[in-house]
Amino acid sequence: MNYKLVIFNTIGGLGLFIFGMRMMSESLQYVAGDRLRKILETVSSNRIVACITGAVVTALIQSSSATTVMLVGFVNAGLMTMAQAVGVALGANVGTTMTAQLIAFKVTDAALPAIALGVGMRLFAKRQRMRNYGGVLLGFGLLFYGMVVMKLGVSPLKNSAVIVDFFTGFDPGSYGGLLLCVITGTVVTMILQSSSATVGLTMALAAQGLITFPGAVALVLGDNIGTTITAELSSIGTGVVAKRTARAHTMFNVIGVCYMILLFPLFIALVTWVTRTFMGLGPPDVIVGGENPNISRYIANAHTLFNVINATVFLVFLPLLLKAATWMTFSKEAEQDMDIFRTKYLDPQFLEVTPVALEQARLEVIRMADIAEDMMVGVIDSLEERKLKSLGRWRHLEDALDILQRKITNYLVMASQRDISLESSREVSSLMRMVNNIERIGDSVENIAELIEEMIENEIYLAEDGVRDYKEISSKVLEFYRYLLKNLKKGDQDIMEQSRKLEESIDYMREAMRGNYLARLRSGVCTLDPGLIFTDMLNHFEKIGDYCFNIAQAVAGVK
Repeated sequence: MNYKLVIFNTIGGLGLFIFGMRMMSESLQYVAGDRLRKILETVSSNRIVACITGAVVTALIQSSSATTVMLVGFVNAGLMTMAQAVGVALGANVGTTMTAQLIAFKVTDAALPAIALGVGMRLFAKRQRMRNYGGVLLGFGLLFYGMVVMKLGVSPLKNSAVIVDFFTGFDPGSYGGLLLCVITGTVVTMILQSSSATVGLTMALAAQGLITFPGAVALVLGDNIGTTITAELSSIGTGVVAKRTARAHTMFNVIGVCYMILLFPLFIALVTWVTRTFMGLGPPDVIVGGENPNISRYIANAHTLFNVINATVFLVFLPLLLKAATWMTFSKEAEQDMDIFRTKYLDPQFLEVTPVALEQARLEVIRMADIAEDMMVGVIDSLEERKLKSLGRWRHLEDALDILQRKITNYLVMASQRDISLESSREVSSLMRMVNNIERIGDSVENIAELIEEMIENEIYLAEDGVRDYKEISSKVLEFYRYLLKNLKKGDQDIMEQSRKLEESIDYMREAMRGNYLARLRSGVCTLDPGLIFTDMLNHFEKIGDYCFNIAQAVAGVK
C-alpha cells in the first residue's frame, strides 16, 4: 500500500472540503450577511423565537462559528442581551447540522459542474452579487469534491490489518472506548476549527467500513465540544457579558454530550429507529460493494437529533444556564465594566419636560466624556508599559463610546421632535456635536492604540527624542481635553480663548515634531519604521486637538 498517496489524498481532500465550506459560507455571508446581521440584532427576547432564528441564520450561512462570533461581538457591543445570544446560539447548533445533511445527499456527480460554473461566474460576472453567487457554487463544488477525494484517500486503508486494528480501538462498547471517541472528535475539531470538517472526515471513514456507526456517532458528539473553541477564542479581550455568552455556549455543548454519553445506547436506538422508519433505509452498518451506502445519512441524522434534543433541553433550563455562566465569570471589576454600556441618566419619562430631558442628556454626555478620558489615558500610558494585556481594555471602552453615541443621539432626536423653544433646539444641536466629537476622539485613540500594538508585536521602539516628543504632545492633548471636561461639568462657557491657544499649540507641536523627526532620520539617529508610526501618531493627536476645539465651540455655544 502506498501510504504517502493515502495521506496526501486524505489531507488534500480534507483541505478542499474545508476551503470549499469556508468559501461557500463567506460568499453566503456576502450575499445575505447584512440582512442576517440585522435579523440577529433585532432578535426577540422570546427564547424559542431566538433559537429558531439562530437555526435559520446558521443554516443559510452554513457556519455556526460565524454565527457565534457575531453573537459574541453583538453582546460585547451591547446590541444583544446575554439571554438573547445564548438562545440564538442554541439554534445555531441545530442550523450547523444542515452541512452534514447536505453531504449525506451524495450529490458528488454535481461537484465538478458546480466548480466549473462557479469559477466562470467568479471570473466573468460583472456584478459583485453574481460573483458572490459564483463563490457559493464554487464552494459547494469544492466541498463535495473534497469528500470524493477523502473517500478515495481512505479507501485503501480497509485492506490494511494494522489500520483496521487501529480503528477498531474506536469502539464505544465500553465507557472507556466511548470517551476515547469523544475526546478524539473534540481534539480533531479544535485543530481543524470546523465541526463540519470533522463530520465529513468521519463520514468518509465510516463509508469505507473503518468506523462503526456507534463509533462515528461518538466522534460526532466530541465534535460538538470541539466547535466551542471558536466562541471562546472570539471572547478573548471582550467584555464580561461576551465572555459569559461564550461560557454558556461551551457549557450546553459539554453538558449535552455528558448526558448523551450516559444515554448512548438509547440514543443510537433512537437514531436508528428514526432513520429506518421515516427514510426507509436499511441497517446503518451494511456493506454493499465494499462500501457502506447508508452510514452518511445515519451520521447526519445523529448530528441533527443530538443538537435538536440538546437545544430543547436547554431552552427549558435557560435561566439556570445563564446563572451558571455568570457564576463562572464573576468578578467585581467585570460587573463594573458592564455598567459603561448602560445609560445612567436617559429616562424616557423626562422627555415630557424638555429642560429636564436636556439636563439628563448633558449628564450622560459628561459620563461619556469621562469614559473617553479613561480610554485616552490608558492608551497613552501603554506605550511606556508595552503590555498588550493592559492595552486590550481600549476596545471595551471604544465599544461603549459607540453605543453611548447612538443612545444619546436617539434620545436627543426624540427630544427635538417635540414642541421645543429655539434655545432648547440650539442646546440639542450643541449636545449632538459634543457627542459626535467625543466619539471621533475615541476613533483617533483607537488608531493610536493599534499603532502601539503594532510596535509591541514587532518590537519597534521610538528613539529617545521621539519618546520625549510623544509624552509632550500627548500631555498637551490630555490637558486640552481635561480643561474642556472640567468646564463642561462646571457649565462655564467662557472657554474659547484658552481653547484656541491649546489647539494652536498642538498644531505647532505636530509640525515642529515632524520636522525634528525628519532631521533625526537624515542624521541616522532614528530609522524609518518607528518614524512612520510616530508621524501617524502625531497626526492622530492633532486630530484629537481639532475634535477638542469642536467640543469647545459646542460648549461655548459658538456653533
